[in-house]
Parts: sequence; C-alpha cells; structure tokens
Amino acid sequence: MLEKDIEKVLVSEQEIDEIAKRLGKQLTEEYKDKFPIVVGLLKGCVPFMGKLINNMDMHLEIEFMDVSSYHGGIESSGDIKISKDLDVAVQDRHIIIAEDIVDTGRTIKVIMDLLKYRGAKSVSVVTLLDKPEGRVVNLDPEYIGKTIPKEFVVGYGLDYDEKYRNLPYVGVLKKEVYMK
Repeated sequence: MLEKDIEKVLVSEQEIDEIAKRLGKQLTEEYKDKFPIVVGLLKGCVPFMGKLINNMDMHLEIEFMDVSSYHGGIESSGDIKISKDLDVAVQDRHIIIAEDIVDTGRTIKVIMDLLKYRGAKSVSVVTLLDKPEGRVVNLDPEYIGKTIPKEFVVGYGLDYDEKYRNLPYVGVLKKEVYMK
C-alpha cells in the first residue's frame, strides 16, 4: 500500500543493515572504554538507533530527546522545539547523538551546543543519512551511513506528516503526495 507513494528506493533494507554494522563496529572501537550515552532524537531515530546499538559491542546508556523543527511540513522551520529533554545529566560524559538524517543541521547544532553547555566531555553525531546540499549551518557529522541528494525522503523512521516511518527502506516520496 505505501509503496505506491514512493518514486524510488534510495537506501535498501540490506544496505541499512550493512551501514548499522559498519558504524556500530566503528563506534565500538572508538568508544569501548568510555561508557557513552547514545542520545536518540525522536521519533525518526528509533529504527536506526535500535539497529545501530545492536551492533555496538560495549557498555552504553541510551536516552531520548523529542526535538522538532519540521512541525508537519517538508522543510525545517528553523524553530527548534524540545518536547522531551534527557532524564540524565551529561556532565563529563561522552555523547553520541543518533539521527536518521542530517539535513539543514539546525536541530543537531542546537542540541550539540546545549549538551556541550551542560558539560558533556564530547558530543558526536552518527547519522544514517547525510544531506549536505540542504545544510544551512556549519556542521559535519562524524559518522555517516550514506550521503544522499537533496530529495524528500521517507521510510525507516523518516516521515511525511507522521506517515511512512514504518517502511523498511528509505525512499523518495512522490511529489504529488506532498504537493497536494
């Protein structure tokens, strides 16, 4: 049913598995003795973060923040809203922000600055997808699954109007779906 709205598959389910394994291994090597907090930005991070941490062979803590800048649209509004903050202190902790996509970079930049202000020892970003053509702030994620072109994508946590998050792959949404 959902596939009829997808123009093309950009990142397959198998490719997502391979990305999670590669990034999980890399993060394990770099953070194995640091007991990091992996912070997921809800809601889009959930599928990727789950797969990623299953591939991290180390002690870690998971936390979530509910942060939004899209507010139902197809472009970031630039107005960052935190609906749910962290339940733990980040002072002197290593933080890995797990994201589904880094597009404009506005939301991530605000959250990174906030966590640094709160005393985090380090803050890095791991993202399934990076869309550098959409960037409006100076930000380069440290760990990138795949770089994609400036297209409107959904699936594997990414949504349009809270729909399509449950697709097992990332696809380009047909323009007629969101241009109505």
